[in-house]
Amino acid sequence: MIETHRPAAVPAEDEPDLLRDQFRQLLRYRRLIGAGLGIGLLGGVYLGISTADTYVATTDVVLRAPTDDPFNPSLAPDKAINIGSERQVALSSSIANEAAKKLGVSSKDFAELRAGLQVTNPPQTMVLRFTYTASSPKEAAKRANAMTNAYLLKRQESLDVTRDTMVKGYQEQRDPVAKQLDELVKQINGMPAGPARDTAYSSKTDLQSKLNTLNSNIAKLQALDMTPGRITSAATPPSDGDGPGIPMSLALGAAVGLALGLLAAWVRLVFDPAPRSEGDVARALRAPVLGSLPRDKSAGGPLLAAGEEDPRLAEEFRQVAFRLAYDSRFADRRRLLVVAPRGSSEIAAAVAVNLAASFAETGKDVLLIEADLRTPVLASQLPTDAGGRLRWSQPDAPAQGDSDWPDGRQLVVDAGESGAFDLIPGDRVRNVARALTSPRATRLISEADSPNSTVVVLAPPVLSYADALALVDRVDGVLVVCDPRAVHRSDLTRIRELITGAGGTVLGAVVHAPLPVEKRGRGVKSKGGSPAPAPAPAPAPRRQQPQPQPLTRQPAGNDQHIPGDGTDTVALRTVRMGNR
Repeated sequence: MIETHRPAAVPAEDEPDLLRDQFRQLLRYRRLIGAGLGIGLLGGVYLGISTADTYVATTDVVLRAPTDDPFNPSLAPDKAINIGSERQVALSSSIANEAAKKLGVSSKDFAELRAGLQVTNPPQTMVLRFTYTASSPKEAAKRANAMTNAYLLKRQESLDVTRDTMVKGYQEQRDPVAKQLDELVKQINGMPAGPARDTAYSSKTDLQSKLNTLNSNIAKLQALDMTPGRITSAATPPSDGDGPGIPMSLALGAAVGLALGLLAAWVRLVFDPAPRSEGDVARALRAPVLGSLPRDKSAGGPLLAAGEEDPRLAEEFRQVAFRLAYDSRFADRRRLLVVAPRGSSEIAAAVAVNLAASFAETGKDVLLIEADLRTPVLASQLPTDAGGRLRWSQPDAPAQGDSDWPDGRQLVVDAGESGAFDLIPGDRVRNVARALTSPRATRLISEADSPNSTVVVLAPPVLSYADALALVDRVDGVLVVCDPRAVHRSDLTRIRELITGAGGTVLGAVVHAPLPVEKRGRGVKSKGGSPAPAPAPAPAPRRQQPQPQPLTRQPAGNDQHIPGDGTDTVALRTVRMGNR
């Protein structure tokens, strides 16, 4: 046997679906993304304007080590020159001072002169690249060449000083040796032949060898090529500015700003306690989202309206009703409790009324019970017939000191072409808890056990009052109506825990868009622009004590036509949300 009724469950979501859902949630923070994009564009404009009058000139210098044979391959320049030290020397104040003298820069502009210079070393080379940034192309080229020449001049002076110092040291060593050699030659010339003269000749030979060595060192130093380096490319005035330009700056700023906006939106999403999607609502309630009311049709007009041109709202309610009808947890006894999380229950009331009309369209005998005894308004906002049909159990006369609700008053709501359903209107009572838990209220809700019957109960917000929890154990499921942007995930989790703790089951949720500002203020703007006061509900007729009726369902006569019995079912009329 094939099972027809299956419980609704939260659909499994794979990783791509979650990523798409998160991306859609990021797009909800359009203001943050737009702010980041605006900041990026402003930064791009600033970058383009600030670098539009900036020019860069570059000079390359190849360094050389002093050598007596520049074609000797055994000489490694990188061993003789510390390129890092040379770069620091090029950036030193002594080089800047020398350049400032040639350029005629005053002392107050000396810091600016040094700030415009950058010296870099391309990898694996003996090249120093002098880069100078100035506000004009000629000035940039002039200062770059001046800095380069000042560095080469200082390096040449440093090498010359080093060579002169070494030559002077060798000369100071050579002069005593040469003097001693001259004296020894004079002595040898006056000495007779013999062992003493031979010894003098031996000393002369040693002194001569030492003198020759010193002379050779001096000659080698004086023969060195002391060229500090050569300029491979002199600086020329640049034709274009250093900046990327306005178009490129705007593109870069837009890209960076968009990234910052998306990052800010993601951070906002991470710390946002509100469920920003239907998936978050389903995960918090552990129940599926049965329907989503259209944004432009989720509020406005009376609760029950006829002749609506756009059928989207009616189709959405019909789909919710069908999904409930095929849920095994609801299909057996068909008792449904409709609640909102907190605040106004206006949309919840509209959902309850529309679901009652949807069930009536399918041929069910529907009873709508307004268990909101704190702000009952359904009787004044629905097209009702006070002549009521005795299709449901009538409560006994209330005992002395007992609650007077339900008091037996039954109204018939005309849902147009969808049929009709019965309404037990709410009434203000002194003890709400006693009225909701009374045997008469329990007996009335249990009417859904009769064949072809459905009972829809409307209760106040579950987190504002405990009225809904008092009814949870007498219904087959709870339908939560909420605005994802106005409720926290923790609130939905708490609702689920409260309902399951009271012995109930969350069948699903219906989500809707935020209420318009006019409806939140409980008024509708008139054509003149001033808010028009909401129409006052018609005064309820004075109730009379109902006659005692048997606590059984009254059968309809053969000649009596019951609207909504399935023989005259046509398309569901649209049901709108009313002021509540």
